[in-house]
Amino acid sequence: MTTETPETDGPQEGSAQRLSFPRQHARTQRFSLGAPRAFTVAPDGSRVVFVRSGSGTDRTGRLWVLDLADGDATERLAADPQTLLDGSAERLSAAERARRERSREGGAGIVGYATDAAVELAAFALSGKLFAAELRAGTARELPAPGPVIDPRPSPDGRHIAYVAGGALRVTGADGGDDRALAAPDAVEADTVTYGLAEFIAAEEMQRFRGFWWSPESDRLLVARVDEAPVQRWWIADPAHPDREPTAVRYPAAGTANADVRLFVVGLDGVRTEVAWDRARYPYLARVHWSTDGAPLLLVQARDQRSALYLAVDPDNGSTRMVHADEDDDWLELFPGSPCWSPSGRLVRIADEGGARVLAWGERPLTGSSLHVRAVLDVTEDSALISASAGPGAADPELGEVHVYRVNELGVERVSQEPGVHSAVRAGDVTVLVSATLDHPGSRVSVLRDGKQVATVASHAQRPGLTPRVTLTEGGARRIPCAVLLPTGYDPADGPLPVLMDPYGGPHGQRVLKAQNVYLTSQWFADQGFAVVVADGRGTPGRSPAWEKAVNGDLTRTLDDQVEALHALAEHFPLDLSRVAMRGWSFGGYLSAMAVLRRPDVFHAAVVGAPVTDLRLYDTHYQERYLGDPRTSPDAYRNSSLVSDDGLVDPGEPHRPMQIIHGLADDNVVVAHALRLSSALLAAGRPHEVLPLSGVTHMTPQEQVAENLLLLQVDFLRRSLRLA
Repeated sequence: MTTETPETDGPQEGSAQRLSFPRQHARTQRFSLGAPRAFTVAPDGSRVVFVRSGSGTDRTGRLWVLDLADGDATERLAADPQTLLDGSAERLSAAERARRERSREGGAGIVGYATDAAVELAAFALSGKLFAAELRAGTARELPAPGPVIDPRPSPDGRHIAYVAGGALRVTGADGGDDRALAAPDAVEADTVTYGLAEFIAAEEMQRFRGFWWSPESDRLLVARVDEAPVQRWWIADPAHPDREPTAVRYPAAGTANADVRLFVVGLDGVRTEVAWDRARYPYLARVHWSTDGAPLLLVQARDQRSALYLAVDPDNGSTRMVHADEDDDWLELFPGSPCWSPSGRLVRIADEGGARVLAWGERPLTGSSLHVRAVLDVTEDSALISASAGPGAADPELGEVHVYRVNELGVERVSQEPGVHSAVRAGDVTVLVSATLDHPGSRVSVLRDGKQVATVASHAQRPGLTPRVTLTEGGARRIPCAVLLPTGYDPADGPLPVLMDPYGGPHGQRVLKAQNVYLTSQWFADQGFAVVVADGRGTPGRSPAWEKAVNGDLTRTLDDQVEALHALAEHFPLDLSRVAMRGWSFGGYLSAMAVLRRPDVFHAAVVGAPVTDLRLYDTHYQERYLGDPRTSPDAYRNSSLVSDDGLVDPGEPHRPMQIIHGLADDNVVVAHALRLSSALLAAGRPHEVLPLSGVTHMTPQEQVAENLLLLQVDFLRRSLRLA
């Protein structure tokens, strides 16, 4: 039997089709609820493990197993949080809420899990309690553990589970016995030191969410020790509840001290050996890899991120030897799945060489300029599975597409075929292929064995109440990737339309993709009477190293490309250049504010969501990558910031309306950014609107908030552009 995805993409609640798009969009968490995710494939190809909630409005993730034995494919429930918690409400610790904020996780229940090497045992946390699931037997149980439990991970042999609680790395038997602390802060360190957790910038900027790694032999672990004492302390207050004390956070703003990060080899007997490298020169622990294919492997970065070392660790004495060194005049990017060892012991990494981003196998690149490699998905003896888009040397670039490729010394084979955005998880002869396209909402999940489909995994995500009408194109001399959306049923006889630029427009935020769901909100805005333009200018990922690094030292170039794309598209689409607005969140909010401040001749209104305004107030690893250290490059920060100590930076005339939106609980882009912008606008006599969101973080997951934000933005845009 094959488990097939229903044509309706899962059950549709009776009221779903009657809801407005903003309410449906909010209630379904951008139509992500009910979709399967977090796949793990057993190495023998017998089963696939994943997380999925029960419907398109159900936030509670459950652990599922897809059995593939004997050519049959059947799904079964492995762990249900409602049963395990006896129906009680889930309660999260502050540390767990922070972890979910860093990973942009808005779900509930089982949102993540880890397995042993054979994918027989899974471990996860619920309400700070430790749980284990026997995946073959289909049973799940709570294990006694001091809480709140964070990030439990079974040993490869399945005999132990390591986890973090109270800042200590602990280990317990898989049967729940012999629980003990392997590494814990002492009484003096307790307020600032943790073992086994990623520090703020590792999780927020390096995408390293873990702080400990099991040895393949299951007899010891690599454990990060993080001391936040050097990091300045900021306070996040809740003005809506003046009776509550502010929350203290350690925030490493650009030019200030980072956390002190060390790495230890810790045996199950508690014996600790520190791993030695030049931490003064290379303070960032960016990647850790430990597999049966070689010694523990580290990637450490210099603070300016222009040099990095790949280090092999001797776990017996903690010494390291350099395997490879990288340098770049701009900066070195970090990539998922890289570096790692091949089974033969060769270093596998992603590198920028000859103007292209390539897969390097040992010292030999296996790909060329026709591909822009984005991630290493799996490595076997004879091949690597990678994610890549068209590179600068591609003969026929596929705009907005990301594909999965199998690469070896004989060449490159594309695994995904349908035009769209694809990713994959592989083990043995089984590959789980996740595919999103323009002609189908959401993602579809195919399970392949030796390249042939043997099953699909059902999605319960709701279908949106609208279908994006997207034209993918390029604009301007730089051939800026663009998407243009017009109102449903638009008649050219109605004349040109007011324009809404809807970018992210900066590093790590590609928006022009050949996938339907990324344009749902843009289409809704288009249906309110706008021509919506999404443009991925310089600095955005997915095209070439030179494209990404063109913003080095000057982030204002991102605005130049929005202007170029707008004017180029106006020659081919019905755009009314006398009525142009921009909306955005985070970097997009920064870009929107900069648009009306520095180019009021082009832009007539802006919705400015959670903007970074004074770039000195954003974190070290991100901001110093592009602008350097503010203590030595103050002009770069002033030029790219919206405000400085003297007020607005280079405001133009005339004044343009601005709606500033910010969550007061945001610990990533703190609300000080919006307040400083508002103060500077007020000092300059510039009218503007400020919408403070009480209790809201950078994610805005609350249903009512997310819904009404869309409605209020449309109201502001209509008023500002004087639309009927």
